[in-house]
Amino acid sequence: MNHDVRSYAGFWVRLLATLIDTVVIVCITLPLLIAFYGWAYLDMAQTGLVAGKVDFLLTWVAPAVFAIAFWLYKQATPGKMAVSIAVVDASTGKSLTVGQSVGRYLGYFLAAMPLGLGFLWVAFDPRKQGWHDKLAGTVVVRVNKARP
Repeated sequence: MNHDVRSYAGFWVRLLATLIDTVVIVCITLPLLIAFYGWAYLDMAQTGLVAGKVDFLLTWVAPAVFAIAFWLYKQATPGKMAVSIAVVDASTGKSLTVGQSVGRYLGYFLAAMPLGLGFLWVAFDPRKQGWHDKLAGTVVVRVNKARP
């Protein structure tokens, strides 16, 4: 992919990409969870507790694997691809390493803790980096469309 690292993706386009990814993940995992636990799963989910091993795998492990794999192999999750943005190394503009990808994902939890301030930071940062980006050394950029 061709990226212009001077064209950082801002808060709103990144939020839209996250919403798209969330819908994709829910459309995949929720039917599987209902198939395994039955409709009672929806009542269990309201308690905030993990219903069991399958619940843990589908609601915590699968989304992490999903995001990390897409960052490594496509530089973007389906939501980011839909809005033409990509996650790249902040220094080189190249693909992320495994360590950066895992660190960026774990950084999501840190960014979310203080009322989502680490994500909101994107709106005010000159390079449009959230705390998870700063920790992992990544930036999110707009993808230049190839012209024929």
